[in-house]
Amino acid sequence: MAGESRKARITRMHRQYETLCEFIPTVKCQLDFHTPFELLVATILSAQTTDKRVNSITPELFDTYPTAEALADARLEDVESIIRPLGFYHVKAEHIIAVARQIVERFGGEVPQTMEELTSLPGVGRKTANVVLGNAFHVPGFPVDTHVIRVTGRLHWRDDWMKANTTPERIEQEITGCFPESEWTDLSHRLIIFGRNICTSRSPECETCPLLPTCPSAGGFLEIAAERKARATQRARRKPRSRKTPK
Repeated sequence: MAGESRKARITRMHRQYETLCEFIPTVKCQLDFHTPFELLVATILSAQTTDKRVNSITPELFDTYPTAEALADARLEDVESIIRPLGFYHVKAEHIIAVARQIVERFGGEVPQTMEELTSLPGVGRKTANVVLGNAFHVPGFPVDTHVIRVTGRLHWRDDWMKANTTPERIEQEITGCFPESEWTDLSHRLIIFGRNICTSRSPECETCPLLPTCPSAGGFLEIAAERKARATQRARRKPRSRKTPK
């Protein structure tokens, strides 16, 4: 994509997203929740673990503490015992209890519905706030996680795709500037699902990827995969065959 103009890049981005919409026709939040409060807590707990693991412990957590008021009055050790399988359980327990107390004290027990108010809560950054806004309140939001960072970089959707020190805020600003607000939440969902299942960190599935024909990074990954396959074949050929001992 050398020498690609901004206009050409945006056109390519929209065509690639159309392909992703066909490849991933239905999207929804991967965290299980029934209320904005549950989603906020689940999103905080999802840091450095999988959504599947979070979903495995939240039924007990929300049965025990169904509201902000209930969690605000919880004992730290009791919450820790429930969320222990997630890792970093002590810090996460402190965060969700502190968030619950702030919601009760400052917002009357209701999760706030603005970016400014959500990010004023302890341990809540733009990613978490965007998840809650987009999925609980249907306010346009574009959560940027490691999958979004990786995929938008490999697809050259942003100017700083070569830089290792980019920030989620810069990525959010640049990508959302290329798509209408109505698409932001689902766009993030699709990029995350695509990054989790196809454009993976270590071994992207380029050969079966629907974006293969237009991906600027596919050629390099296919070369690496071919080299690995060739080395494995050479090792297999050099491996001495075991000789059968005559009876």
